[in-house]
Amino acid sequence: MGQAHSDEKRNVSHEELAKELANRFADKCFTPLELYSLKEVFKSLAEQEHQVRHLKEDTIARFLEIPDVLGVSPVLFQMMSYIGAFPFLQDAPAVLGLEQLVVVITVMTDRYKRVLAKGTTDRRKLLFKSLAVYDRTLSKTLTDKESSSKAEGDGGETSTTDKTPVSQPAAGFAIDTPGDDEDDIGVEGDDDLVLSAFDTLDIVNAFKHGNTPQNHGAMIPADNWRKLIMLLLLIAPLDPQESLSSYADRVADDELESLRTTADCILASFLDVESSPGIKFSRFNTVIPVLLPHIFDGLTPLFEHFLFSKDLNSDKHKDEPAGRSTLPPDVVQPLLQDKASIMNLGVLSQISFFIPGSSLFRKLRLLYSGDDDGFSMGSFETKVFNWRAPTILLVKGTRLPETNHRSTSAESAFLTTLPSRRFPPASAAAEETLTFGVYLSQPWKHTHRECFGDEETILFQLQPVHDVFPASAFNKDYASFIKPSASSPLGGISLGCPPPQQTQAYRRSSTISLGPVSLVLDSSFEYGCFTHNYASRGGAFQGSMARRFDFQERFEISSLEVWGCGGDDEAKHQAERWAWEAREAEARRKINLGTGDIEADRALLEMAGLIGGNRSGGSMM
Repeated sequence: MGQAHSDEKRNVSHEELAKELANRFADKCFTPLELYSLKEVFKSLAEQEHQVRHLKEDTIARFLEIPDVLGVSPVLFQMMSYIGAFPFLQDAPAVLGLEQLVVVITVMTDRYKRVLAKGTTDRRKLLFKSLAVYDRTLSKTLTDKESSSKAEGDGGETSTTDKTPVSQPAAGFAIDTPGDDEDDIGVEGDDDLVLSAFDTLDIVNAFKHGNTPQNHGAMIPADNWRKLIMLLLLIAPLDPQESLSSYADRVADDELESLRTTADCILASFLDVESSPGIKFSRFNTVIPVLLPHIFDGLTPLFEHFLFSKDLNSDKHKDEPAGRSTLPPDVVQPLLQDKASIMNLGVLSQISFFIPGSSLFRKLRLLYSGDDDGFSMGSFETKVFNWRAPTILLVKGTRLPETNHRSTSAESAFLTTLPSRRFPPASAAAEETLTFGVYLSQPWKHTHRECFGDEETILFQLQPVHDVFPASAFNKDYASFIKPSASSPLGGISLGCPPPQQTQAYRRSSTISLGPVSLVLDSSFEYGCFTHNYASRGGAFQGSMARRFDFQERFEISSLEVWGCGGDDEAKHQAERWAWEAREAEARRKINLGTGDIEADRALLEMAGLIGGNRSGGSMM
């Protein structure tokens, strides 16, 4: 009987198996209320053709409130039509009926963890396939180019700074259908997408014999990926049931241009748009886990809109007129409470792609701004050191020219502190804007013999190329803060550099010891230097997964900011500390014991040991 049952399972059609799979997804991943709401939403949106009810592209875009200006609706619909055919991907694109929509929502939201055997890895592969297209001409061009680069001794994967010219510009994709490049993906087709909870369906055997197309050269068109990145930046802070239309101001005028600029920086991590027509899976699968692990998080609240029917509003009373509510509207806290020259909503969303947005949106507070507080280590210390929670430092500047440049005395003095050996800049663009940053989970403090920070420290670059350099578990030279002194003349902020060793005065070093992957800001916050020695190993931060070559960026600082990650408790503690320090400073400035004789009062304080010698006064409280 068992054998007969197995044979019967193998002989069922793809449609029956797909329907059974959707039912299993529904039972395992959705609550009864969510399923009821989904059916109600589908019923209200679906159109019927040839006795088949399904969703159209414009209907989905209108329901999810996708802004037309992004031009991303066709890309999103292509993804949904491909994923809706799962696990029989050779049948894509699928008609988006109710069963297909259940599969799409499961994969697009974090429910995928309950059904895909390899979780994030399987999902990433599915998302790539849903975005990829196939064109033999462009694939051959890219393959020939890579073969030529290897023959010339480039040694390794092409990077965003590949200088190899392209004989002809990309003319577009001739076949605009989902691709399936198995050689590039490096697996045995779709057989690798095994479902952990559905052995009884015998799905593995089903798509082993499903005639999976043997395409080679699948890639995501650069323009399609840019459009999707802009959407992902927009939805990054989206809360469950929050309307995307509430972010309409982010897709207009200067905000839209900022969104596009940020998307271009992220796109540069994957390819050089001047020379590459699209992104292959090997690049996609290498960059995303390290540089952008949370890039798809915003898809969960976006697609969960299908699970909330507008007819089910528990906030309304039965006797309340439609469209009215007795409850006061929620006070929406802004995503970013303070304004500054570097951090904006686009940059905040970009950072949330590698730092969970739950600790960023509506929780950042501007602690220090060089524009407002002055570019000095003393001001930095006063504003930042009292924050007892994680912080994000951002520094923005302009690349210093390599030649034919009259440097100032301050610039020359800084350059003389750097080692004589110098790597070339990452690109040939003169005076390009650069933005770097660091995330520190530990509070800032003065560096003496050891650096501070831990394995959660993240060094990163935001502009012109998005890049992330995770902390090493072996080298602990994460961060240092050193004020200039007789024993440490080379003060400043260093990330990834060993702290200066205490030596005799006449043997003081005049050169900064740079780490393999490091960022240095001088003590006056005028100049900085980022070093990426890819060939070296053993630094406090790991080398780039996107740019596998040596480079160094020397720049003049234009803006410097520190943002505190935390809530009201951290802000209250910092405010109390600032108030205490202000009272202390005021008390020390106005020493008065009430005798009327200032000299006598001072003599008494000196006898008490409160002032005099190395003391500047004590608390009068």
